[in-house]
Amino acid sequence: MARFRTITRRESKSLITGLLFILPWIIGFLAFRVYPFFASLYYSFTFYPILDTPKWVGFDNYRDLFSDQRFLTSLYNSTYYAIFAVPLGTVVGIALAMLLNMKVRGLSTFRTIFFLPSITPVVASAIVWLWMFNPRNGIINFVLDLVGIRGPGWLGSPEWAKPALILMSLWSLGGAVVIYLASLQDVPREMLEATDLDGANAAQKIWFVTLPMISPVILFNVITGLIGAFQFFTEVHVMTGGTGKPADSTLMMSIYLWQTAFQFFKFGYASAQAWMLFLIIIAFTVVLFRISGRLVYYGGK
Repeated sequence: MARFRTITRRESKSLITGLLFILPWIIGFLAFRVYPFFASLYYSFTFYPILDTPKWVGFDNYRDLFSDQRFLTSLYNSTYYAIFAVPLGTVVGIALAMLLNMKVRGLSTFRTIFFLPSITPVVASAIVWLWMFNPRNGIINFVLDLVGIRGPGWLGSPEWAKPALILMSLWSLGGAVVIYLASLQDVPREMLEATDLDGANAAQKIWFVTLPMISPVILFNVITGLIGAFQFFTEVHVMTGGTGKPADSTLMMSIYLWQTAFQFFKFGYASAQAWMLFLIIIAFTVVLFRISGRLVYYGGK
């Protein structure tokens, strides 16, 4: 049987001192993380119009979700955005990291330039992109006109609103690019030199050496990107006023959740939406982990 060592008086005093130092964090974590987590689960099974006492309704809120056309529309929009924005961001992020990993003059300046958008305030970035997407005076359509292409309505068009948001998502890839860049610098040089001796070209080195070696980092960025895509809120709220216009084409799940809670004051129904969003993210994450078992290479395995 395992024997437990008696804690000395000095160790006990150090433990109490340490706990007192982190007590504010513990209180904040319990009050603003743990309690809301379980409270929202309880409220998701209630009818809770905020100004009245919550009334237990069982699974009614969850059943209503599947007959709520606006919720189904928001689910489609968020899934559409995640399916296209995450893979596109992954490809562009890896490509930029590879370019920034090359030995060229002024490399630190280029790295800083590509990282700056990720630390720019989100609201300011959204306002700038709102101007850029202006179909009449925006710089994007102006450039397209120069090459003889008639620009679309972007955020004013139901067909182009989501592609516009996906295009904008590439603006803030700086954080992911830095992570990819760090992983690229850990790729063993001897492996790349061995492929050179075998006569491999650049594409073969990337496909058979570089990508497998950084595959764990790719998985990490894909999962975090997927979570962020389903929680996409601030930019679309600023650019559309949180209305989902035009024709609910930008009505993301987070936007509809916000409308339900803070415009319609249906906190029980909003809690059910939040938990459904949580379950959808968990499901996608589990699928990614299952797929990654055949695609991700971990050194030493």
